[in-house]
Amino acid sequence: MKLWEKGIPTDQKIDIFTVGNDRELDLVLAKYDVLGSIAHAKMLHKINILTEKEATDLVLTLEDILAQIQLGNFTIEDTFEDIHSKIEYLLTEKLGDTGKKIHTARSRNDQVLVDIHLYLKDEISEIKKLAKELFDLLILLSRKYENIILPGYTHMQIAMPSSFGMWLSAYAEIVIDDIIFLNAAQKIVDQNPLGSAAGYGSSFPIDRSFTTQELEFATLKYNSVAAQMSRGKSEKTVAFAMAGLASTLSKLAMDICLYMSQNFNFISLPNHLTTGSSIMPHKKNPDVFELIRAKCNKIQALPYEITLLTNNLPSGYHRDFQLLKEGLFPAIQSLKSCLEIACFSIKDIQVNETILDDKKYNYLFTVDSLNELVKQGIPFRDGYKIIAEQIENGNYKPSKETLHTHEGSINNLCLDKIVSKMAELA
Repeated sequence: MKLWEKGIPTDQKIDIFTVGNDRELDLVLAKYDVLGSIAHAKMLHKINILTEKEATDLVLTLEDILAQIQLGNFTIEDTFEDIHSKIEYLLTEKLGDTGKKIHTARSRNDQVLVDIHLYLKDEISEIKKLAKELFDLLILLSRKYENIILPGYTHMQIAMPSSFGMWLSAYAEIVIDDIIFLNAAQKIVDQNPLGSAAGYGSSFPIDRSFTTQELEFATLKYNSVAAQMSRGKSEKTVAFAMAGLASTLSKLAMDICLYMSQNFNFISLPNHLTTGSSIMPHKKNPDVFELIRAKCNKIQALPYEITLLTNNLPSGYHRDFQLLKEGLFPAIQSLKSCLEIACFSIKDIQVNETILDDKKYNYLFTVDSLNELVKQGIPFRDGYKIIAEQIENGNYKPSKETLHTHEGSINNLCLDKIVSKMAELA
């Protein structure tokens, strides 16, 4: 069944090509299509297009369909083009002519728009919840390992003293930036496009404010063309927000892989979080974090994929938009799984508390030694030469006691301030 059929059969090759895997992807939207239809049916009754009985019958039948979706018993057979045609078929099968009235004053264009907006609202909330769990874990570990020195590197060369507390809370604070971007994306999708129909509104006296309230959108996308133009832009905005968080996860995963190597030996993972080699008995590979890194790098490509799909399209609907689901929907699930497995694995990281026993890390403290000379009244550039000569002559002896007092330094991480900053976003 196709909502646009006029009795003329479509060539099977064209049907396969144009539908693609849309049926499978539309199962993700099934719940939201039903919710949109319930709100639409109530609105049609409010403006006297449907009788009270017709609206009640439609709502009750839609609620039955929703229950089947939630139980996992709902399918879209290949006789249907998409979720919209399947639901309209079920309504018509049970209610006859009443079921045929559900499409009054709307188009598949605003149906899929409202489905995607509702879906993205929910998924962003889930991603934010998982990101907050990661944040909480990183802060917890920061407090636990706050005073254990971790070598800081620049240019992959030994640089200055850091700490496990500083390293972990750095990622926690960066997650806050990612949440800010996700909040912005959520605000963009939290606008009701229903009622824009095919992109140019309707001659029916529909009440779009009513459906906005019913569907719990924050506001209405007022201009019908603007509502249609949100297709593609909404997905791209969400993709960019996801890419920001994926970048944070990818960098953290890379650090963990690097710090686990025998050359660094800063951290280790328990056996249940590593894999072995088929021929090298000693191997303990950080496959979990390598896959987080790879999956998150793939997610970071998504905004550019969406840009290439939509960048030169004029206003109005185009079938190109169908392909947006293919990249976005799996990426959302992938990001959520990366966040979940990251939390599961990072909590068991074991830190090396004896890193500074290696003499090469004596050089971490050259800047602190230089600063002490400056505090004694020696000009900075002269102090620099004194420490450089000591290093060159092999008689540099560092003090490994750090006293960094400014906000955000290793001895003043301001963890409570970082936690308060996150709390403001809740």
